[in-house]
Amino acid sequence: MLTNTVVAILPTSKDKVFSYLSDINNLPQWATEFCQSLHVERGKYKVHTCTGQDLFFKIDANLATGTIDMYAGPTEEQMGLFPTRVIPLPNGHSAYIFTMFQGPGMSQESFEKQAESLRRELDNIQKHFGASAAA
Repeated sequence: MLTNTVVAILPTSKDKVFSYLSDINNLPQWATEFCQSLHVERGKYKVHTCTGQDLFFKIDANLATGTIDMYAGPTEEQMGLFPTRVIPLPNGHSAYIFTMFQGPGMSQESFEKQAESLRRELDNIQKHFGASAAA
């Protein structure tokens, strides 16, 4: 199983970064290669992906620990975990850490393309907070 972890160093407090990223309604603003649109269906969020899929999507977040666990999948029972975390750094900065895992049946090539896409989406987060480059 392949894994990929990316880190963005942001010139913004943990609380501000956490507030922005834990708000599911902000997903289309920064996850532009994953989320073409976001809508609610029978009380559950669904993402219409840029590849044409509709996936259930939810976020479980905890400000005290900084964890923002994201789940996505074709059904509520088949949602994969994308663990992320915001940690405070000195001088009012923070780090956003995002880990992805290769899903069952996912080729190495597909995983690598998703990892490249994730790096670009972290660039979107950095631009939102006025940072210049991914770590």
